[in-house]
Amino acid sequence: MTEAVTEPETVVVEPEEVPAGPGLHQPKRWLIAAGEAVAIVLLVIVAVWCWNRGVVRLEYPFEGREPLVSTRYHGNWLGTAVGAATLAAVLVLDAVRQVMLAVRTRPQKAADSDM
Repeated sequence: MTEAVTEPETVVVEPEEVPAGPGLHQPKRWLIAAGEAVAIVLLVIVAVWCWNRGVVRLEYPFEGREPLVSTRYHGNWLGTAVGAATLAAVLVLDAVRQVMLAVRTRPQKAADSDM
């Protein structure tokens, strides 16, 4: 008997088309970074103000001696200052990310030719 020779079927998988939507690289990210920069400045000002309210120096005068100086710390103000500074640090990281994504924008023709 003779065997029939069959060729294996080749399966061609075509890549799915990605819907055309907004990508990561958008020039409007400069506006977001600018808004975050304003928020960072405001948060740093709030943090410094809260820290100064949280540390109170007290002087108790004595007759014939130097006054006794003590420092009182208010935890609610110091905690708010730390929270504002932490939020400002997170916004700095995101602002750097936004700037990097805005700078690395490419024209649409160059982006299509890479594929």
